[in-house]
Amino acid sequence: MKLAFRRALAPLLLCAWHVAPAQSNETVAPPTEPDKSVVAPVVEIITFDFLLSRYNRHFSGTHDYDVSWASIRRNLRGPWVVDNDPFKINQAGHPYQGSLYHGAARATGLSYWEASALTFAGSAWWEITGETTPPSRNDQIASGIAGSFLGEPLFRMAHLVLRSDLPAAWRPWLASAISPPVGLNRLVFGSRFDNAFADHDPAYYGRLHVGATHMVQNNFELATDFKRNEAQIDFAVDYGLPGKPGYTYTRPFDYFNFQVLLSSANSVENLSTRGLLFGTDYAVGDDYRGIWGLYANYEYLAPQVFHVSTTSLSVGTTAQWWASRSVALQGTALAGFGYAAASTSRGVSDTPEYHYGMASRAALALRMISGNRAAVDISARLLSLGRITRRSAGSDEISRVDSAFTWRIQGPHAIGVNYVWSHRSADFPGTAGRRQTLGKVGIYYTLLGQDGFGAVEWRAPTAN
Repeated sequence: MKLAFRRALAPLLLCAWHVAPAQSNETVAPPTEPDKSVVAPVVEIITFDFLLSRYNRHFSGTHDYDVSWASIRRNLRGPWVVDNDPFKINQAGHPYQGSLYHGAARATGLSYWEASALTFAGSAWWEITGETTPPSRNDQIASGIAGSFLGEPLFRMAHLVLRSDLPAAWRPWLASAISPPVGLNRLVFGSRFDNAFADHDPAYYGRLHVGATHMVQNNFELATDFKRNEAQIDFAVDYGLPGKPGYTYTRPFDYFNFQVLLSSANSVENLSTRGLLFGTDYAVGDDYRGIWGLYANYEYLAPQVFHVSTTSLSVGTTAQWWASRSVALQGTALAGFGYAAASTSRGVSDTPEYHYGMASRAALALRMISGNRAAVDISARLLSLGRITRRSAGSDEISRVDSAFTWRIQGPHAIGVNYVWSHRSADFPGTAGRRQTLGKVGIYYTLLGQDGFGAVEWRAPTAN
């Protein structure tokens, strides 16, 4: 699954190219009534789970997939547990698996909430029928809930590619790489579900970083396989930015942010999404536009020294303010709580520290845009795990600060530098407190998605 996960994410990087709606001189036929199917995604999910279980049975090297009627009956009767499978499988692989369930439902015309319900049911089906091990509560959250939080941005980005001005031969392949269920259902059903989803032409910002980083600060026991220098590819999208006239936020994820950071040191270092689940837009004066409400968050963060993942709900806002004719400020502020997992990956010995529980979470992201020439980005994330429930099991305090300066050279091409600081403080019964800090400086080439940095010009142009 990990290999499939990487292959599915890598082509996302191509999305940083300009993907404005394609233009056509052909006469557009009147829209037909949107179609949808419940049977199709159910069949696809059951078939996928069966094939994945058979594949793992033959190639995993364990007996965890020797599924039988006896193991299914036992899982139906038995208690749900918390497992300690490898962190990448539990916290990145399972959400991606859930995103496939969600994508199958969305690609066959179901709404976000219908797809989310089917994703939750598909995850439970896998826990009971896909493995012989007892069904896992943490896996159900990762696949059944985080899967929808990840699957909806992937589905919408695939849809964005399909209506882009990229070469026509590229679009279906790239959309399929981003969200495989979209490609599968277009292959099987043709244009049957084409009218089931309309994106309402959102304002969005995409960018691709390609560069290298060097460790400049550390506070942990260096492992023998620790890499001081890394090559990185970092792709991010802000979709549905506030301020565009006529754009509304009536559906879940009409606004979302998506980011994936691939590293030569540890494959996926950062995979995160945040989307407006319930909310609305607002305006303050003539130059301030924003949205606020309840956000859905999924994040997987894995610097070389620790892992952390959260599936959470937050209250917050995303806004843009025109400070002057040429300077725009964009930002998001969130605070909430959810289910989290943390572990040490390098720098300690003996017993691994694998910690699950409820966690409080806060995030702040700011971007200052100077015309079409430069941008400064600063973001911070704070996570407190173990302070809400099960305090006796230990606690984790995790921080991540990312700062960057990007200078546009010409067209979509830019260069930049950044500094990323990651810190974890962990205390567990019977062990000394862990303090792990990693600071990295990087330089990168940037490909901007729309010849700029994402400032939304909502005001109508004035006459000369």
